[in-house]
Amino acid sequence: MSDTGISVVICAYTEDRWEDVLAAVASVRAQSRPALETLLVVDHHQGLLDRLGKEYQETDDVRVLANAGPRGLSAGRNTGIAASRGEIVAFLDDDAVAERDWLRHFAEGYADPRVMAVGGRTEPLWASGRRPSWFPEEFDWVVGCTYRGLPRGRVRVRNVLGGNASFRRSAFDAAGGFATGIGRDGDKRPLGGEETELCIRLSRARPDAVLLIDDRAVIHHRVPPVRERFRYFRTRTYAEGLSKALVARSVGAGKGLESERRYTTRVLPAGVVRGLRDALLARPGGAGRAGAIVAGVLTAAGGYVVGSVRARRGGVTFSVADVGGEARRAGEYPGGEQGGARGRGD
Repeated sequence: MSDTGISVVICAYTEDRWEDVLAAVASVRAQSRPALETLLVVDHHQGLLDRLGKEYQETDDVRVLANAGPRGLSAGRNTGIAASRGEIVAFLDDDAVAERDWLRHFAEGYADPRVMAVGGRTEPLWASGRRPSWFPEEFDWVVGCTYRGLPRGRVRVRNVLGGNASFRRSAFDAAGGFATGIGRDGDKRPLGGEETELCIRLSRARPDAVLLIDDRAVIHHRVPPVRERFRYFRTRTYAEGLSKALVARSVGAGKGLESERRYTTRVLPAGVVRGLRDALLARPGGAGRAGAIVAGVLTAAGGYVVGSVRARRGGVTFSVADVGGEARRAGEYPGGEQGGARGRGD
């Protein structure tokens, strides 16, 4: 797999992250295993598109593209996939930086031809300089990072996490792209789950597919001050419940909630016990962490119930676009509901 090119897709949507985007691109360009190209996909923001176009107009390894589909992260990723040239497509958040060997560890995973996706470990960069004492590691997914409870090393998983992930191109040929209507849309309610839905769909299309996480493939993800507050924690966990209802609607509750059941019944109770133990030992934040875990479970459950009811009533349509074949050769993403399955969701 050492000769296989890797395209890196970074989706951006706001000029507020200008320095972050430049740092993300710089970290890709500094990789020990060079990327074939970096594609910056701008989500319906002409000013940012023009500014990034000027910034990288003299470079051959960075291309700036407009999101050719509906607004949102899923369509932005699909635009990048369709325009990319590599046999592996990797994704990096616009407010994250990759360690030097990030792509090298991804590439090693594809030595096995059954491997269709490889994800990595995402570490938080707290704006305050350290983790808030009340913030449980079990809920680091709230800020887009690897959380306590995920397996360590290079291991097989149900799904990779979208901000630090890679896929073999043939995965998209088999399963289609990211479903629009599930993932994030700028600064609106922070929905997610699109990578989970894609990975489950991929495993159904290719039952022999192997999906891995290699925790040596590390990125560092910026956590702004607003996301260190309990109000964001509560909003994000509620939104996760809404998202999981969408995923379950698309792929069924069996697979859609398989990993979540273990997390809820094993990982989180252990976290509550640790928090209460720390409180008894007068360690800072113990009671707060235990309380946050309980609150997070309840708000996520509430979101799931609301999302399930809305889905049954026929909420918002989501769809899966064709990002392979003719779409890739044309270098564009077919928006709307072309070329893929349809579903109903929230």
